[in-house]
Amino acid sequence: MKLQKQFVHIPHQFKPIESVEDENGRRYLCEGEYYPSVTTVTGWQKRSFFAEWRKNNPAELNRVTKRGTNLHSVIEKYLENQDLNTKEMSADILELFLQTKTTINQIDNIRGLECPLFSKTLKLAGRVDCVGEFNGKLSVIDFKGSTKTKREEDIENYFTQTTAYAIMWQEQFKEPIKNICIIITCETGDVQVFERNPVHYVKQLKYAIDYYREQQNGR
Repeated sequence: MKLQKQFVHIPHQFKPIESVEDENGRRYLCEGEYYPSVTTVTGWQKRSFFAEWRKNNPAELNRVTKRGTNLHSVIEKYLENQDLNTKEMSADILELFLQTKTTINQIDNIRGLECPLFSKTLKLAGRVDCVGEFNGKLSVIDFKGSTKTKREEDIENYFTQTTAYAIMWQEQFKEPIKNICIIITCETGDVQVFERNPVHYVKQLKYAIDYYREQQNGR
């Protein structure tokens, strides 16, 4: 598949982080300190629910995990201006990508893809899908695949995650980000785009962090 757009990239120098997994989720080693991952902290309240779901739905878990990994890989290659070999894609991944391609084309001036970020203030770390301009607005952009469309109230953790990355970005690069963008491509054929100002989710993020630390005896 030949590209229809050449994305502009604005290089940034990212500090390296290393991840480890344990019973408390994923943590990252950042300049000598271990910080829990953003996804671990923002999902901690629902961990029992998701653990039970994973236990009862192993086949579906494997399917959606593989779908997410493969879809992210295709989107990342496309944003990196690589030609895509559609013969190597499964039919479902190709369909999901093609239906969201027009939305992805609204991204440009990309600062980073799968870039490592951390915050000494939040004491969190993680890797963000994309930081770039969405329709001209500097944004933290998150790509999701879904079996069906999502209600906003079901994805509050997506907003708190991307808010954390916006804070991390400003802390590391002194560049404020006033837009978070969640792009969800669904097996129903729908593409959902949620754009929000991260300032509205700072309280929810703080609550998630405080809850996690309370459960970890203050760590």
